[in-house]
Amino acid sequence: MPVPFEALIPYGIIIAMFGITGTGLAIVKGIENGGKKPRFGLDQWDKQMMDRDRRLTGNLRGQTDTPVAPTGFELNNPWRLEKRIS
Repeated sequence: MPVPFEALIPYGIIIAMFGITGTGLAIVKGIENGGKKPRFGLDQWDKQMMDRDRRLTGNLRGQTDTPVAPTGFELNNPWRLEKRIS
């Protein structure tokens, strides 16, 4: 018994929406990581170095090979001080 093609249209729409969503997610991940593959299994050292790279270059995945830090980096401290009660 044949199936009318009108019954398959919603399935095609659903499959197309999953494809569009997956492609959009892959594009956003690529833009977020600077075109590099996403990192996984990060430990504390990796997170600390990624934060340092972000403060140096402005990009979480960006790296620089200059031996001298840019001006203003000495004031860019990642440690936050707690506010004292006075």
